[in-house]
Amino acid sequence: MSTAILTGTPVPGSPLEGDLRSLGFDVRVAGGPEHTAALVTAVPAGERIALVDPRFVGHVHALRLALTDPRFPAAAVTGALTAQPAARAALDTAVRTIAATVPAGAAAVTGDGLVDDVATALEDAGTTVHHPDLGSLVAEVPAGAQDRHRARAAVEAVDDEAVRLRSAVKARDGFFTTFCVSPYSRYIARWCARRGLTPNQVTTASLLTALIAAGCAATGTRLGFVAAGLLLLVSFVLDCTDGQLARYSLQYSTMGAWLDATFDRAKEYAYYAGLALGAARGGDDVWALALGAMVLQTCRHVVDFSFNEANHDATANTSPTAALSSKLDSVGWTVWVRRMIVLPIGERWAMIAVLTAVTTPRIVFWALLVGCSLAACYTTAGRVLRSLTRRAHRTDRAAQALADLADSGPLAAQVARAAAQPVRSLPGLIPLAAAVTGAAAVLATAGFTGFGSVWTVVAAAVYAVTSGIAVARPLKGALDWLVPPVFRAAEYGTVMILAAHAEVNGALPAAFGLVAAVAYHHYDTVYRIRGGTGAPPHWLVRAIGGHEGRVLAVALLAFLLNNTDFTIALTVIAVAVALVVLAESIRFWVSSGAPAVHDEGEPA
Repeated sequence: MSTAILTGTPVPGSPLEGDLRSLGFDVRVAGGPEHTAALVTAVPAGERIALVDPRFVGHVHALRLALTDPRFPAAAVTGALTAQPAARAALDTAVRTIAATVPAGAAAVTGDGLVDDVATALEDAGTTVHHPDLGSLVAEVPAGAQDRHRARAAVEAVDDEAVRLRSAVKARDGFFTTFCVSPYSRYIARWCARRGLTPNQVTTASLLTALIAAGCAATGTRLGFVAAGLLLLVSFVLDCTDGQLARYSLQYSTMGAWLDATFDRAKEYAYYAGLALGAARGGDDVWALALGAMVLQTCRHVVDFSFNEANHDATANTSPTAALSSKLDSVGWTVWVRRMIVLPIGERWAMIAVLTAVTTPRIVFWALLVGCSLAACYTTAGRVLRSLTRRAHRTDRAAQALADLADSGPLAAQVARAAAQPVRSLPGLIPLAAAVTGAAAVLATAGFTGFGSVWTVVAAAVYAVTSGIAVARPLKGALDWLVPPVFRAAEYGTVMILAAHAEVNGALPAAFGLVAAVAYHHYDTVYRIRGGTGAPPHWLVRAIGGHEGRVLAVALLAFLLNNTDFTIALTVIAVAVALVVLAESIRFWVSSGAPAVHDEGEPA
C-alpha cells in the first residue's frame, strides 16, 4: 500500500492527482503543515508514503523515479518526496518538527515549500535521501502562473516515454549489447511491462532458454548445434530484457537480485556442459577444455570483483595509469575497442553461439580459452599497473571484503591466528607472495607427480599453511587484491588436474560439477558483499571446508582411493557442497534482509 499526500490545495486543472494514482498511490489532500503531519502520522508505519507539493509540474517518469524506486529508503526531486518504512520514523519527526515551527499565515494554509523543507530536514538529521538523475525530465514547483506556463511548455517539449526507454538501457555496456541487442530489446521490455510481466519471469525464461540450448548442444548433431547457437542468442536477448524491464518499470526486488546475480553464470556453465556432452556423443572428449574455460572465466570475475572491492572506497585513489585511461575515454573509438578486448558477456556469447553453429565444441572451447586468456592478461596487467602507481589508502571495509572473498576455512584461520604477530613485521608483499608460493607448489606438484602421489598431499598441506600466512594481516597492500584470485586458481586448478590424471570416464564431469558448486558459493559471496550485508555465515564456510580444506581433501582422496572411487567421491562432494550452499543462498536471498543488487555495468 502506498499513500501520497498533497501538502496543500490542488491547483485547478492540474493532472497531478491522476498521475499519482496511475503510479499506484492513494491520494489524500492536506490543508497545510499541521494537517499534513496528522495525515502522515495516521498512515501505518509499514507503508510507503509520499509528500507532493500540489503546485508540482513535471513528467510522470520524474515522479516515478522519485516515488516508486524500491531500492532507496528515501528519495526526492523538487516538490516530491517519498519514504519507505525504513525512513518513516525520520519522516514523521521531520514533518511534525516543521509543522510546529511554521507561523500562521498563507504557508500554514497551503503548505508551500513544505516538501522541500522536509527533504532538507531529513538530510540534516542524517537520513540519506536519494536524488535521481532526471536528465531532460522536468520536476519543478513554479511560483506563479507565468512560471507554471513555462514549466508545462518544458514538459511538452520532452517525450517522457522516449526518455524512459533510453534510461531502461545500461549507461555502460559492451559493443555487441549496445548496438546489436539494446536497440530492440528495450521495446521487448516495454511490451513485457504493458502485459504485466515481471523481470523475474523474464530472467527465468532466459534461464530456461539457455538450458534448452544446452540440451540441443548435448545432442551432438549439426542441427542441434545450430539450434543451440540460435537459442543462446535468444537467451542473451532475454537476459538484457530483464534488466531493462526492471529499470523501465522500477521493479527491483531481492529475489530479482538473487536471480540476476546467479543465472548468468548458471546459463553459461550449463551450456559448456551441454557442448562437452555433445562432443562426447561424437567421440571427442573435451571435458578438460570445458572445465578449463569455466575455471578461467570464474578467475577473471574474481579478479574484477577483488580489484573493485579493494579500490572503490579507497582514498587518494589516483594514478598515471588511471589518468591515461580517462584521457583515452575522450577518444570515442578507443572506448569500444577497450570494451571489446575484455570479451564481455555480449561479445563472448555471440562468439560462442556463432562458433557452435558452424564449427565443433573443441573449436568453441579453444576460442574461449585463447580469447579469455588474452582478455585476462590485458585487464590484470592494467590493474596491476594502476595498483603499483597509485598511493591509495585502503579502508578496513575493503580489507574485510578481500578477507571474505578469500574464503579461508578452519585450517587457514588457525595458521593466520598463530602467524599474525610475526607476519606484521614482514614486507608488504608477503600476503601475495605466500599465496602464490602455495598455489604454485600445489599446482606444480599435482601436475608433475601424477594421480595418487603422496607429494600432492604434502603440497596441499603446505598450501593450507601459506594460505593462512597470506591472510594473517589485513589485506591493505597495493597488490593484496590478487590474493583471492590466486586462491581460486589454486583450488579449481588442483581439482581439474587431479581429475584429468585419474583418466577414467566421469572424473572430469565430476570435477566440473564440484568446481561449479564451489564457484556458485564464491559468486554468492560477491553479491552479498556488494549488497552491503557481508559474506555468508562462518558456519557455511567451515561446513564446506574453505578453499584450503577442499584442496587438501581432494588431494587426500586421490591418494587414498583408486581412480574409480575417486570419481565417485568427487561426485558426492560436489552434490553435498551444492546442496549446502544452495540451501543457505536461497534462504538468504528470499529473506527480507537481502539487498536489491542490480549491476549497472557489464561483467566480463
